[in-house]
Amino acid sequence: MFIVRDIFHLKFGHFREAKALFDEAKKKNMFMNLRGLRLLSDFTGHSYRLIMEENFPTLADFEKSLSSTMHAEEWQAWYEKFKPLVESSHREILKLVM
Repeated sequence: MFIVRDIFHLKFGHFREAKALFDEAKKKNMFMNLRGLRLLSDFTGHSYRLIMEENFPTLADFEKSLSSTMHAEEWQAWYEKFKPLVESSHREILKLVM
């Protein structure tokens, strides 16, 4: 099992906008191909982080998800609205060992 975390460092004061965009995407079922999706926010540490966490049985499943979900026109339009809210981002891919 692999856990993939996309960590977005949001621009100061844009958390509510970013969260609203994720709520909109959820209502439009744009996340239905994503397994075990969780949306997390920071409680301590660097401020204004939004973390999208998903689970995948294999790395091949993760790659398949990227190619199917992220290339959809609706996703691309949503992502264009989300990008201006983000200062930087990075991805962590973790392997569950126990």
